[in-house]
Amino acid sequence: MGAHSELGSVPSQFAAAVDQLRSAAVRPEVVIDVMPAPTRIAPHAYALSGEIVAGDEDLASGRFILLHDPAGHDAWNGTFRCVTFARADIEGYMAEDPVLPAVGWSWLEDALASRGAEATAFGGSVTVVHTEAFGSMVDDAPQSQVEVRASWTPLTGVADHLGAWGDLLAAVAGLPPVSPDVAYLPGRGHRGPVGGGA
Repeated sequence: MGAHSELGSVPSQFAAAVDQLRSAAVRPEVVIDVMPAPTRIAPHAYALSGEIVAGDEDLASGRFILLHDPAGHDAWNGTFRCVTFARADIEGYMAEDPVLPAVGWSWLEDALASRGAEATAFGGSVTVVHTEAFGSMVDDAPQSQVEVRASWTPLTGVADHLGAWGDLLAAVAGLPPVSPDVAYLPGRGHRGPVGGGA
C-alpha cells in the first residue's frame, strides 16, 4: 500500500495531491512503483520508488514520499512535504572529485528549476562513498556511489516536483538532460490506493 491515514479518512487536499502524482509527467526511462508509505512521520503519506535500468544494469534508484499534515508543521512551513533520495553507482575517479557533492546538489536544484517546481524550507545532503574490499573479499571490485537526499515544502503542484525528482534520477544515472521541447510521458506503474488504515 502506497498511502496511509491514521484516521482512516483522507483529506481532499491530500487525495488531490496523490491524483496529481499519479498523472505526473516523468522521463520515460524512469520506472515508478507504489511502495509502503511511512506511518509515523505524518498523518498522511504516499510513497513511490523509482529506478532507471538499462539492460541488466541498474543505473539509479530512489524514493519520493509526499507527506501531509492538515494541522501544518512548523519545520515544514506548510502542510505538505516532499522527502526524496536518489542513488547511483559511479566510477571511482568521480568519487575522488571534491566538487561532486556540490554538483550533485546542483542536479536537484536544476531539476526543480527546469520544471518550475517552487519550494521552501529546502534542505538535504549529498553523500559520496567509495568502498574497497580486503582480506577474504579482496577480489571484490571497488564500488563507488553518490546519493542525494533532500526534502522541501512544495509551493507549486506536486506533479512538477515528482517530475523533477525523476530528472534527478536521470542525472545521477549519467543520462543527458532532455531538450525543453521534448514532451514527457505521464507516469506509469504507480496506480495505487490513496488511503487506508495506519
